[in-house]
Amino acid sequence: MQQLSCDICIIGAGPAGLTVASASSQLGRDAILIERGKMGGDCLNYGCVPSKALIAAARHAYLLRTAGAFGISCAGPRVDFRKVMAHVRDVISSIAPDDSQDRFEKLGCRVLRSPARFVDRETVLAGEYRIKARRFVIAAGSSPYVPPIAGLAEVSYFTSDTIFDNETLPAHLLVVGAGAVGLELAQAFSRLGSQVTVLEALRPLPGSDPELTEIVLDACRREHIEIIAPCRIMSARKSPEGLTLSIETSGSVRELAASHLLIAAGRRPNLEGLGLETAGIAASARGIELTKGLKTSNPLVYAIGDVAAGDLNFTHVAAHQAGLVIKNALFRLPVTYDPAKMPWVIYTDPEFAHAGLSEVEAKDRGLDVNVLHWPLSRTDRARIERRTDGLLKIVLDRKGRVLGAGIVGLNAGELILPWCRMIEAGEKIRRMAESVIPYPTLSEASRRVALTKFQTLGSNAWVRRAIDVLTSIG
Repeated sequence: MQQLSCDICIIGAGPAGLTVASASSQLGRDAILIERGKMGGDCLNYGCVPSKALIAAARHAYLLRTAGAFGISCAGPRVDFRKVMAHVRDVISSIAPDDSQDRFEKLGCRVLRSPARFVDRETVLAGEYRIKARRFVIAAGSSPYVPPIAGLAEVSYFTSDTIFDNETLPAHLLVVGAGAVGLELAQAFSRLGSQVTVLEALRPLPGSDPELTEIVLDACRREHIEIIAPCRIMSARKSPEGLTLSIETSGSVRELAASHLLIAAGRRPNLEGLGLETAGIAASARGIELTKGLKTSNPLVYAIGDVAAGDLNFTHVAAHQAGLVIKNALFRLPVTYDPAKMPWVIYTDPEFAHAGLSEVEAKDRGLDVNVLHWPLSRTDRARIERRTDGLLKIVLDRKGRVLGAGIVGLNAGELILPWCRMIEAGEKIRRMAESVIPYPTLSEASRRVALTKFQTLGSNAWVRRAIDVLTSIG
């Protein structure tokens, strides 16, 4: 067994781990990066990159199908699903060099391709190496959660990790789970030509603003995606069509036959085999428990990304956490991770973007809030694009400071940025109302929603009296 020592040892080469490894190496620190699977982790190989590549292909099919509204006639698109999946693999391949072992070794980081396990509070075992480090970072990611459904082991099914290995367009796809991943993939496959049925035990997009969620669900229904919620899946079995699920909904039992099944019921942190107890690291089924500075109960060890306890399993959140770890571990600067300030986007069409507190979250904190609304249908660019389904919903405190923003609509993920900055800075809505925004753009909707805060000034008696006085003196 060979002994190694370093400044920082990172377990997991997904976005979180790669960010720490890259920054540490470029700052001249001795870094060891351990990865048991594919470099790039879930995001590159199974998650963000392939799913958004599939969504992009599906969007082109949808645009061709709906071009008649612009006076453009074309035959319905012919989908070659093998070429669609070749596009997905090509996108992965184009990004993979940035996350490769070769690149990180050239940066000066030692990369070990092996499972990692703590053998005491300050030592990790990886293959034939015994590693001691000044600091450790666990960034081991997560895996799909497969619910306990009777008979499921006897049928073929995909998870959100394996669906991109599929080369056959499903005739009828059953999707278990109406969270972000479930709805994104459901809409993509529907647009590519599959019949799609989505099953959800609770409420679709749980935890998100119901008013905004309903706009997304209406759009999915208009595209003939059946959403059954709430429901309970009783059993699964093989059938001539491929498989059949027995479900209970609204007090009755229903049989659903389909060609393919996708389990998109959430993810679980990869904790097994890490030797957390041996290292004195507290964890639960939700993930590793952390301080606000992202340290575990072992002060030598940080945890970031999906392996950490929490509900924000997003690449950009993991990268942000990695930046905080670099500041604290290498520069000894105090850091605080605030999940309430983390934005997110659901890449359905229309997109659903959120930053800060929702209306419900703000009220649950006992805050006195003012909520502004602006329908996208009143924005000229949305009318030009014939994409008027959407809404901006902004949450303010009593002083007019922006606490949160929710946007559903075309390019909502791009529209959320200025609201992120305002929430981080504690700025008042007047700042957005006074902005000069090019016309005609979708961004103009942000200024229009801000102006609604001041739309009652014209009927305010004191304001009218002040204007009368000013007018009278010339």
